Amino acid sequence: MNRPASAVSGSPKSAPAPAAPLPCTGVLGGTTAIGAGILWMIAAAGLFVCQDSMARILLQRYSAPETAFVRYFIHMVLVGAFIALRSPRLMISRQPALQLLRSALLLGATIFGMLALKVMPLVAFSAVIWVAPVLVTALSGIILHERVKPSAWVSVVAGLAGVWIIIGGNGMEFSLSMALPCLAALANALYQITTRLLHETDSTITTLFYTAFAGVLFCSPLLPVYGALPPPADAALMLSLGLAGIASHFCLIRAFAMAPASIIAPFGYASLLWAALSSLIIFTEIPSLQTVLGAALIAGSGVFIFLRAGQA
Repeated sequence: MNRPASAVSGSPKSAPAPAAPLPCTGVLGGTTAIGAGILWMIAAAGLFVCQDSMARILLQRYSAPETAFVRYFIHMVLVGAFIALRSPRLMISRQPALQLLRSALLLGATIFGMLALKVMPLVAFSAVIWVAPVLVTALSGIILHERVKPSAWVSVVAGLAGVWIIIGGNGMEFSLSMALPCLAALANALYQITTRLLHETDSTITTLFYTAFAGVLFCSPLLPVYGALPPPADAALMLSLGLAGIASHFCLIRAFAMAPASIIAPFGYASLLWAALSSLIIFTEIPSLQTVLGAALIAGSGVFIFLRAGQA
């Protein structure tokens, strides 16, 4: 459920998004490379929505800890097997404490996000989560002491206003339920900040492996209490959830490797269109006017920050 960071601050959901744009594998700025990067980003956005949709279905019958455990267990096993075959040394981190903190932040974003999915429409949730790149801009100035231009702060305020419009427009009372999507977005933004801090010390593969560590470590003891043995159909859906998680991370990494972040990152907001389509087809939900207006504010704020970063 993580989303990419703002290009102003560098750029997963990480492992979903590299802390800084990876070197382009094609001709930098070439039409072919940029076009491929855009397609990878649109695919990643669609896979993020697939994850959220599958999680929402599973959460109707299973607890958030069990659903999160399955998601991260599959991730850890497959990535761990890849590393074991390629180079076991990649499992060794130079900053294990920071890796664990980063993984715990992602777990927090996942758990808060899953709980939020139980109380709000998919499109509204997807829009609120996408305020994370805007929050990264603000947090980069506070935590990393990076210079944030006044125009970027205006975008941050506009993005937060969009979140308020969405939450208020969906009739969520002032309670913990109202805080859940905001906490998910905040944890996601902090997760992306720690991803940037690890960029200089650990390889992308190492960070990708540790991404799932906290989810497996903290959720597994809860399985005897909150877990339930799924039937074959649900087990297949859980497996699909884990595979979609890895695939989305792969597509996002490929996107940032093919073209500059300032060009392709705004296409991540295609997830709002994917979410609208999924909501209509799977959950028969039609976005409210407040959700559309709030999503437009959030997306506009994020795109403005990305574009301003590309001009810097």
